[in-house]
Amino acid sequence: MKTPRSIVSAVIAGACIGTAFEIQAQTLWQDSFDVDSTANWSVLTTSGGAQAANVYFDYSSVGIPSAPNSAGGSTWGLRMQANIFGTDGAFPGGVSASTIGLGLAGDYRVKYDMWINFNGPLDVGGSGSTQITAGGFGTAGSSVQVAGGAIDSLLFGASGDGGSSADYRVYSPTAQSSYQDASGVYAAGTTGSPRNNSNPYYAGFGGESAPAAQLGLYPGQTLATAVGALGFAWRDVTIEKIGDTVTWSIDGTLIATVDATGMTLGGGELVFSQFDINATASGDANSVDLQFGLIDNVRVEVIPEPTALVLLGLGGVLMAMPARRRR
Repeated sequence: MKTPRSIVSAVIAGACIGTAFEIQAQTLWQDSFDVDSTANWSVLTTSGGAQAANVYFDYSSVGIPSAPNSAGGSTWGLRMQANIFGTDGAFPGGVSASTIGLGLAGDYRVKYDMWINFNGPLDVGGSGSTQITAGGFGTAGSSVQVAGGAIDSLLFGASGDGGSSADYRVYSPTAQSSYQDASGVYAAGTTGSPRNNSNPYYAGFGGESAPAAQLGLYPGQTLATAVGALGFAWRDVTIEKIGDTVTWSIDGTLIATVDATGMTLGGGELVFSQFDINATASGDANSVDLQFGLIDNVRVEVIPEPTALVLLGLGGVLMAMPARRRR
């Protein structure tokens, strides 16, 4: 008796949903920051300004709730600060933290929770509130990965307050000043300011208020973030590398796609960074506590090759089909 195509398709779909998804979610490496993993990270800063990173920071101390992927309500993460402490500002000015000895290669998916905090009021931001929080891969870990520095990674970053004409940015060894509007890299297109939070493509972001606990500690954190801005919410960030194609998504929305064909990266380490895009520092005394990027629950996941379907037993299902239908 011949097996109808619909039945075979249903079997394959069911197997993919029930089993392949689990393989896709296999974790190669992770850091939840629930224990002090400072020794596993290399922190580098620019020479100018005052920069800082804390790999074991309790973000509940500034009123931020537990990240969605944290276990048991944990509130420990990586905090990064750029051009802090009054008038001590510089460009380039920032900090990056990269893994030590990870040595990523092949195809993989990087996922992490990101929170961008800044000093309010939140609709426009306070003094010096516009900075970039970024994550990426491919660095050797020997140079700070910030705008104006020597970038040897693929680095994906955004502002929290929407205070830049380029709030969404992608950097690489071949785009040291970031890919520009007309590059075709950004999913928002090539016209109509595709990197600016005001572009309608980003309208699903924004309208976020400071957590009540933070507002209680810092009464100046009033109002809500601008439409299209990423600040004051936990964001689910995914960077996926398949062959020479690298995609960057936030909360399931594709932000950018980079063709890395022929690109030479520095190494195989993950990197996260916080940097200023101006040679300034905030005059707000509270900015030392409120101006930062926060990273939590970093995972590197397997992306299986097509041959993985054979390991799932789908090859046998396909062989059960009539020969004239195996096309």
